[in-house]
Amino acid sequence: MFTAEHDQFRQTVRRFVKDEITPHVDKWEAAKEFPAHKLFPRMGELGMLGASYPQEYGGVGADYMFHVIVADEMGRCGCMGVPMATLVQSDIAVSGLAQYGSHELKEKFLTPAVAGIQVGALGVSEPDIGSDVASLSTRARSDGDDYVINGSKMWITNGAQADFVVTLCRTSDEGGYKGMSLVVVPTDTPGFEVGKKIEKMGNHSSDTGLLVYDDVRVPKSYCVGQEGKGFYYQMEQFQKERLLGSMLGVSMADDAVRRTVEYCRDRRVFGEPLLSKQWVYFHLAELRTELTILRQFIYHCTERLIKGEDITREISMAKLKAGRLVRQVTDICVQFHGGMGYAEEYPLARMYRDARLLSIGAGADEVMLEIIAKLEGFGPA
Repeated sequence: MFTAEHDQFRQTVRRFVKDEITPHVDKWEAAKEFPAHKLFPRMGELGMLGASYPQEYGGVGADYMFHVIVADEMGRCGCMGVPMATLVQSDIAVSGLAQYGSHELKEKFLTPAVAGIQVGALGVSEPDIGSDVASLSTRARSDGDDYVINGSKMWITNGAQADFVVTLCRTSDEGGYKGMSLVVVPTDTPGFEVGKKIEKMGNHSSDTGLLVYDDVRVPKSYCVGQEGKGFYYQMEQFQKERLLGSMLGVSMADDAVRRTVEYCRDRRVFGEPLLSKQWVYFHLAELRTELTILRQFIYHCTERLIKGEDITREISMAKLKAGRLVRQVTDICVQFHGGMGYAEEYPLARMYRDARLLSIGAGADEVMLEIIAKLEGFGPA
């Protein structure tokens, strides 16, 4: 499954996370933003922002397991905010662009994103729609060689720092999932505005924006792939987003178990280490077992993705399981820390809050269940 190149890359990413991210997490969480324009260029130098992309756009043409390794190692940094923002930069914002964009469009936006010198974001969700992508209302009106875009996007990771937003919008009057296109919008375009940064329960170091498009004019050449195919491109992108999000969640939960084992080994209750209590070590053993099984399933999904196979069914299952398991793990780990688990000076409280998003973002649990039931043949057609 893993080659010597994979292992070497993992060690590089692990050292970077340990030396250049983890020591700053508390500061970035308190500031409710991390310095993307300073951190991403360094990550770009190490190949962390798009190893699978072609060399002509800054990648090395490697397999997608390199992206999964980044998610795995980033999950151990002590928060979910910076890792999530990184995955938006490397995959979520630009995977459609990398696969379907024109050469000129990729040179202009993909190459600087992979290098980390421009920050990217993806604009899909809106104030009134989240998982129901077919109901979005942001519209791009045709005007000669340009689109004029009006609408708003909400819950946009990297939204406050982004240099460009790959925006899903309607380019025709067809309803439902038809007539949507992905259009790259530079954030210095007149009419584009960050309406506000959204205060969240967790993931504090990741800035999340409400974006406003008021007669934003961009060239039609900024459309990714074919006009009207944006919904289909976005559905393909969701599979990678769910894959990487699941890996990130498993990694963070595994780190929570590790931290809990260390705490319970040192913490003495009634004259004995807390870890000596069967109730405690049985629970931790069971959690580690479930995380290991899920990790291997995610690797299996990645291998199938690399082969070009459809992983919609399997990755929907992984995403559903990851969201629920991560919540269970962090809840039990907080419990075993006792009062310290509830205190902000320990990372478990942060992990507990951050974990909750995985069952909501990139398709809620209920959406995953709909997909699974449909593909199993007993859900609605």
